[in-house]
Amino acid sequence: MTREEYFNALIERHGKEAQEKFSNAAVGIAGLGGLGSNIAFFLARLGIGKLVLADFDRVDVTNLNRQQYRVADLGRYKAEALKEQLLGINPYCVYETHSVKLTEENIPEIFSECDIICEAFDKADQKAMITETVLSDMKNVILVSGSGMAGTDSANKITTRKVMSRFYLCGDEKSDIADGCGLMAPRVAVCAAHQATAVMKLILGQSPV
Repeated sequence: MTREEYFNALIERHGKEAQEKFSNAAVGIAGLGGLGSNIAFFLARLGIGKLVLADFDRVDVTNLNRQQYRVADLGRYKAEALKEQLLGINPYCVYETHSVKLTEENIPEIFSECDIICEAFDKADQKAMITETVLSDMKNVILVSGSGMAGTDSANKITTRKVMSRFYLCGDEKSDIADGCGLMAPRVAVCAAHQATAVMKLILGQSPV
């Protein structure tokens, strides 16, 4: 299969104008767990031109219930294991990987080429850190964050909300693994799909809400 054949297939499904916008976009994903790995799969299938994938962690057996990794990936850096799978889906996207811990110092550099960043961290302090960094130091970047996808409550309670002009929040904004309700693949994937849909609509110049 050639590059031309691949993109002609995407154009047939998405339309030429939409696909040109997708192909010219660069999106960052901060955290490659249940949210981030699923977001990456969705965006690769859209034909996003460049994905910047960042996570310091390695694949653990406890990740396999909801994250896009395989038993064969155990022990590998998530960024590299995910890139390998994404290349099998869309070999014509540019995948830039960073197996480092994201901080307020390195986020602006790592995601410097990105128009949109998806926040997909687990911990509240990390979420707060990247939100403050992006909104304060990356004036032209839009942040799409996830909060609240734990448990087995209705998927219909997961929504997308505009918090600020450059900040969108996806999730039920309530459920928390700390409450003992667990993280289940379907509900996590629904939240990831909300984030990927918000990215899609923003690239197309449409409101995500």
